[in-house]
Amino acid sequence: MAVETNCSFGVPKDTWTQGYKHVTTQEEKDDPRNEAEKKNGPYPEGASFLSEQACRIVTREEPVSVGETPRSWEVMAAADLPYSVDWRDVDGKNYLSWNKNQHIPIYCGSCWSQGTTSSIADRFNVQLGAMGFANIALSAQVIINAQAGGSCNGGDPMGVYEYANTTGIPDSTCEQYVAANLDGDLTPLDVCRDCVPPAPRAGEHLLENCKPVTDFRKYYVSDYFNVVGADKMKAELAMHGPISCGINATPNFDAYKGGIYSEKLSTVSINHEIAVVGYGVCPITGVEYWIGRNSWGTYWGDYGFFYMQMHTDNLGIETECSAGYPNMKATFPEGLPNVIPQEIEIAFE
Repeated sequence: MAVETNCSFGVPKDTWTQGYKHVTTQEEKDDPRNEAEKKNGPYPEGASFLSEQACRIVTREEPVSVGETPRSWEVMAAADLPYSVDWRDVDGKNYLSWNKNQHIPIYCGSCWSQGTTSSIADRFNVQLGAMGFANIALSAQVIINAQAGGSCNGGDPMGVYEYANTTGIPDSTCEQYVAANLDGDLTPLDVCRDCVPPAPRAGEHLLENCKPVTDFRKYYVSDYFNVVGADKMKAELAMHGPISCGINATPNFDAYKGGIYSEKLSTVSINHEIAVVGYGVCPITGVEYWIGRNSWGTYWGDYGFFYMQMHTDNLGIETECSAGYPNMKATFPEGLPNVIPQEIEIAFE
């Protein structure tokens, strides 16, 4: 196949040490191509995300708890919780899937799908990574296409866990993120596809040479449930991996650049979904904080991450979280080369 005859490589250039990031200009913000309502329609009446739109809309009045597996906080006492947890760096290994941006190619209020699919994928990576398997990422676009909790006009994170429990989520190679609601009914082509040459010509629909893929892996969760309160969040993070949480995103949070964030609100109204990937303590001030991951691109915050004060003035981050346990047997019915461990033994400080 001549694979050894024409190779190439590049030497990485350090552009991160000095913290260089792109800053969106007003001209870019005013670009008419960013007017998502032309494609995705208006947001629900009364939505308040950044004073205009809410990408997280919860309609369930009662907490959700599906499955009978003992919860982490029932197994691990608060006194035994690790001092710190950071799934970005566990003995030099990063267990997280890659960061995402729900705002491209146009604005899509899919945070409810992004934070949850990232957290579920990360938990699979905790299991798979400990056995030497490559990281996976799950398709947020399939969730939008299936309206498994909502659309680009906002949605309920628990709908994602329900879909993962009953149907299973394909990885991101099945369906690329297009930041748009599905035009029409869901078909197999909208869940997993492959396309072949030639490239579409002017006036074609762009899918003429695409066909559904039916033999693909689906990632399931067995149990899923709400997580409320700092101690329960810590236990889940320490034992099983990242969780997804709602926050009250504000204009000040939108402008976050770094440091431990804190904002006092007279009323907290959850309108945005993020992932929490760990927690820690500032060695200088002693302030405890959450390590959060947003879905606004790596040029936002600390390369897509943020640090949120724990216990108080934290945009409600501890009030509406959720998590699920990877169903390894349903996801890998043919089995894995190695024995699937019940618990991954990772020693945090």
